[in-house]
Amino acid sequence: MTDLTTLTTTTRAGIRGFRAGDGPQVVEAWRRSAPADPITSGRFRSLVLLDPNFDPAGLRVAVDGGRVVGAAYAVRRLTPLAGTDLEPEQGWIPFFFVDPDARGHGLGRRLLTEALDWLHGHGRTRVDFSSYTPNYVFPGLDREAYPEAAGLLDSLGFRTLYEAEAMDRVLVGYRLPADIALRVAELTARGHRFATPSDDDLVDLLALAGGHFGPDWAGTIRACLTAGTPLDRIVVARDPDGRMVGWAMHGAFDSVDERFGPIGVLEEMRGTGLGEVLLHLVLERMRALRAHSAWFLWTGAQSPAGHLYRKSGFTTTRVFKVMRRETAR
Repeated sequence: MTDLTTLTTTTRAGIRGFRAGDGPQVVEAWRRSAPADPITSGRFRSLVLLDPNFDPAGLRVAVDGGRVVGAAYAVRRLTPLAGTDLEPEQGWIPFFFVDPDARGHGLGRRLLTEALDWLHGHGRTRVDFSSYTPNYVFPGLDREAYPEAAGLLDSLGFRTLYEAEAMDRVLVGYRLPADIALRVAELTARGHRFATPSDDDLVDLLALAGGHFGPDWAGTIRACLTAGTPLDRIVVARDPDGRMVGWAMHGAFDSVDERFGPIGVLEEMRGTGLGEVLLHLVLERMRALRAHSAWFLWTGAQSPAGHLYRKSGFTTTRVFKVMRRETAR
């Protein structure tokens, strides 16, 4: 039976841009709406409010009688990720939600439509859910956890680009595998070096990450170290000529020590076992800090990294669909 009170209340919900004072209610409504992925006020502040690309008008907030009952966040670049490229055709919707008591009456569609219209009004003809960097909330949509959201995105013309897998590995009882220890000894004997980076090493590390893996990776490393992440969360590798050829780390995101990554090895060095060595050297450090698990949010299921993680004991915990909607100007 339909609750007429809820129906009447929901149809009166107004939608507007974010205002001062909305934050605590948005966070609480998010928790009610997405209990599998709750957020704290601190994460909301850092991921949204302090994002240099944040525009209050792009965070569409549904309010009913002074109570926040939903939101949809649209964002476009106001500052470039690197160089001068503002990606003028690209927009993102990192998240949207509707309070459970307000569902079933089209509010989610209204919120998303307003968010899309706002982006289109700023010339954005390509919109992704939800792979926005650097401050992505989710890699994409977990269709299993949120089937209603999946149906809504499908109906609005979003199509899956690719899948990202989140993986976990238990570290209780972890020991550096004997074959990895042997590989470290072999590489070291050939002149490779594995170490915690010094301050001066960070110049090469940022150049490696930004030049070969993307400016968002360099930005992540720079931001976490500026925020106080200890250098011993990182292991860097240099070849016999002294060139930095790879690194792996943990604790780079939100100061969560059990979150592994990012990891990168120069393409020409892949197949040498270097990536596997770096992965395990960091897992060993994580266990020394008494971490009970290692986890991350994003890898390609069939990518070389995905195969390496599975070989190293990681298992898939969630699958996210990175989705895109394209329209004409």
